[in-house]
Amino acid sequence: MQLGPYTLPNALFVAPMAGVTDRPFRKLCKRLGAGYAVSEMVTSRPELQDSLKTSRRADHSGEPGPIAVQIAGTDAQMMADAARYNIDRGAQIIDINMGCPAKKVCNKWAGSALMQDEALALQIVKAVVEAAAPHGVPVTLKMRTGWCADVKNAPVIAKAAEAAGVQMLTVHGRTREQGYKGFAEHDTVAAIKRAVRIPVVANGDIDSPHKAAEVLRHTGADAIMIGRAAQGRPWIFREIAHFLATGQALPAPDLMEVKSWLLDHLEDHYSLYGEYTGVRSARKHLGWYAQSLPLPAGEAAAFRQRVNALTTAQAQLDCVRDSLDAWAQAGQREDHLIQEDWKLAA
Repeated sequence: MQLGPYTLPNALFVAPMAGVTDRPFRKLCKRLGAGYAVSEMVTSRPELQDSLKTSRRADHSGEPGPIAVQIAGTDAQMMADAARYNIDRGAQIIDINMGCPAKKVCNKWAGSALMQDEALALQIVKAVVEAAAPHGVPVTLKMRTGWCADVKNAPVIAKAAEAAGVQMLTVHGRTREQGYKGFAEHDTVAAIKRAVRIPVVANGDIDSPHKAAEVLRHTGADAIMIGRAAQGRPWIFREIAHFLATGQALPAPDLMEVKSWLLDHLEDHYSLYGEYTGVRSARKHLGWYAQSLPLPAGEAAAFRQRVNALTTAQAQLDCVRDSLDAWAQAGQREDHLIQEDWKLAA
């Protein structure tokens, strides 16, 4: 898939998620099969651009390109300045956030709230495209199907954005009113794909290889974007890639593979956040990993309790290492017992 001057290795994208898709997580997802990942949302407010939180979100050290940065705001000039600011710091693609449903974002008329004001939304799009064009940086747009069920104006905005120079559209198949409740519908995505010539990416409720194939068939989209389903399961991208290429399900990863990925993820996480913040912010990732693994009943909850009580990086690493080793050994014992039962039955 081509996006401006960049040829993306595949059509499997990581969705921008605040507090989740930081540099360590994006790097791991790309390592495990994602062809493209967008940064966490970065504010366009200049007084916050030098804050520690924003500087971490804008950290792309060692991340394979292209580097895509999502910006959010309500003022066209401020958004244009934010685009230039991030381009100067390494952004190779600028994504405009018109899809975030969070109240703290929408209450300031940013994110998906912009879909209520089509004139302002288009003004922002034009300003960002104009700011990025001299640098040869493509601008993309992520949005919802509309503000509410009665106002699904994503197709209108999509056509206007394409005319203004946006080079790719991502559509989450829910309205702002839905948040993350109910089910994503992809009919609107399909309608947008038929209406525009630029690449269209389908997002929402894609949580398995079979669902990925189904959404691609239904929408005709050029790519799919995965968010919550990748939390604790970054290997979903290689599973989907394998299924789309072969029609066969890829076996679940070996626990020793997961151990290696998880430990690498933690080390990279600590390097970005430092020990104190890193240990605490890693807890949610570890909880998601435990939920994704085939563990004995109650073990995921017990693991989270152990991890949440730890306050040093070394203790957290040791806990992860010891737990994965114990789970792997328990699985081997279970496999051995099953094999013995088969022998006896034969």
